[in-house]
Amino acid sequence: MISSPIWLPATLMAGATQAWRTAIQRRVSHSLSINAAGLVRYLYGIPFTLLLLGGYRLIFAAPLPVIGPYFLLFCLGGGLAQIIATNLLIMAFKHRNFVVGTAYSKTEAVQGAILSFLLLGERLNPLAWAGIGCGVAGVMILSTGGKRMGPIDFLRALGQPAAITGIASGFFFALTAIGIRRATQEVAGDDRILAALIVLVATVLLQTAIQGAWLMAREPGEMRRVLQSWRVSGQVGLLSALGSACWFTGFATAPVALVRIVGQIEVAFTMAFGHFYLKERMRRSEAAGLLLVVSGVALALMGAL
Repeated sequence: MISSPIWLPATLMAGATQAWRTAIQRRVSHSLSINAAGLVRYLYGIPFTLLLLGGYRLIFAAPLPVIGPYFLLFCLGGGLAQIIATNLLIMAFKHRNFVVGTAYSKTEAVQGAILSFLLLGERLNPLAWAGIGCGVAGVMILSTGGKRMGPIDFLRALGQPAAITGIASGFFFALTAIGIRRATQEVAGDDRILAALIVLVATVLLQTAIQGAWLMAREPGEMRRVLQSWRVSGQVGLLSALGSACWFTGFATAPVALVRIVGQIEVAFTMAFGHFYLKERMRRSEAAGLLLVVSGVALALMGAL
């Protein structure tokens, strides 16, 4: 159920911000381990998430809402799933180029639709499912990396490391969305943006504690590099905080599947960053896949409206 129209601009903004953040984070991953590159988005995102919550509370002053008993549990579950998903996505980058690595993870749209139906009982109309079909077809074309592949070839490619890590990343991103939506439902009141920001602050703090402790225990030398990379990592933290605030607002105000379907527009922004920022060439097949993804988003919006 859509509780506010703000879900749409928030989701579109989230897609643009996340593509930018992921492009910068890939640069960080060249000099840091997988866990260290994942930590920077949470550690350096803390001050910005606090500023977002504090600024919102300053503008819209109101008593703090009542928090439900399962709030921290859902924040923890969603946060842990996001850590795993992010690490898997960074691993996918090491196997294929920036655009294709992200494209594999975009299977989260269909995975999210199925999981949200099974776990949350959220239903979509036929147009939205058609949008999912177009989006998945677009992702399949993007995942070929410009190679001509038939259905059998594509199925074989699914056994490659890039496909496995990318699809697994999408699965855990879908679980993240479900955990965050349930966490926002544990925050009482009609202000869903405030609920999203409260969940964001709690989740980022938990993620920093979890991945920071892991890094200190298993890779203590990487923590020094994380702190030394503050110039670039600070950008990752800022964009991560802004993007997550928009994603969480979308999850708080609309069904998970719908947000994730529209969020596939991130692929378009990702391709733009891959082409202009990382100087990666765009093939004809990637342009065709992009058109299918955009068509899927359009169908989902038609179904929602």
